[in-house]
Amino acid sequence: MKQKRWIAVLATVIVLASAGIVLAAVSCNGSLAADSDKGRVNAYYLSGGATEKKELSDLFAILEDNAADDIDTFFAVREIANVFARRKQYHKLINFLTARVEQSPEDQYNSYYLLAVADAYMKQDAYPVAAMYLDMVVKNYPDLIIRGNPIHLECLKQLIGITEDPAQKIWYYEELISRFKETIDAGPTYFLLGKTYENVGEWNKAIESYTQFLQYYVTAVPGYPDAYSYAKQLVDFSNSQKNWAFESLQSMITAIKAALDAGDMRQLWQYRAKVNFFARSWAHGNDDGGMARFTLSSFTTSNRIRYAENLEAGSNANEAYLKTSGWSLQLTTVWYFYFRKIHFPPDPEIHGKWEWAGIYYGEKF
Repeated sequence: MKQKRWIAVLATVIVLASAGIVLAAVSCNGSLAADSDKGRVNAYYLSGGATEKKELSDLFAILEDNAADDIDTFFAVREIANVFARRKQYHKLINFLTARVEQSPEDQYNSYYLLAVADAYMKQDAYPVAAMYLDMVVKNYPDLIIRGNPIHLECLKQLIGITEDPAQKIWYYEELISRFKETIDAGPTYFLLGKTYENVGEWNKAIESYTQFLQYYVTAVPGYPDAYSYAKQLVDFSNSQKNWAFESLQSMITAIKAALDAGDMRQLWQYRAKVNFFARSWAHGNDDGGMARFTLSSFTTSNRIRYAENLEAGSNANEAYLKTSGWSLQLTTVWYFYFRKIHFPPDPEIHGKWEWAGIYYGEKF
């Protein structure tokens, strides 16, 4: 493990050098490159005014005291790092803590120190290097509870926020759920895992994640105000027979117009989507009101239902609107039938077909 950590330190030096971030020289044993005199090594860290130097000298003295227990040592290391963090001397913080980890590989607090190193890199916008250290903590170091918070939990949250590789992000989400489900808000985590699976084309696993999301849904998902309706539509559609789809928009409109001409509301109603079909006013936008459950015959009169010859302006390759009139709804006699192309990559047989997805009441805004 020590060899792996040293390889990681070397990789850090290479990455930062290419990014133009300057590091103090590091020797092969992880300590600062200086002569063997201990005072010269510590002098690198002892900067600032007299008060600041005295504070650091006292803390380093604790580290040099062989009688100091683990808690005193941890306190000293943490406070030295905090001094450098307050001064934004991130190069000193990084060198100090990585040297500490290298020289004391059995220290139970190493995961905390490396988390602080990662945080220092993030404050310099060196996110790939920060991710390398966070990943190292999760995979190579035991977890540690600091002030009631697991170090691995914090690392996983940070990794999800800064990692661009979707495969890696999936691993972090799954680790987060499997280890900390009772601590985190599982609903949003499952949803974001589903979105990440979508991004890599793993649709079956995405549907599984969305199914779990619906079970754990309590709070909104930041950045996804329609998360619940989006996930529910996909899950419901996935579990349905999908036998109402038409090969093309034209074939669907032809069938619907024929049913209207014949006044056959029962046949017309069979053409609707059997899941996620909505009926709402334009004012309700995309609000999810659940599956619309009624019969068309309840809103017909002795007059024939009329329809526009052409689709409405605004119809396109993915969705379309057909104006109809003559309905006996109290507030309006005008309904717009809404059609959309089915987007469901998990099933190539259904993906790209068309469905009658809903009804909008009243004149279009």
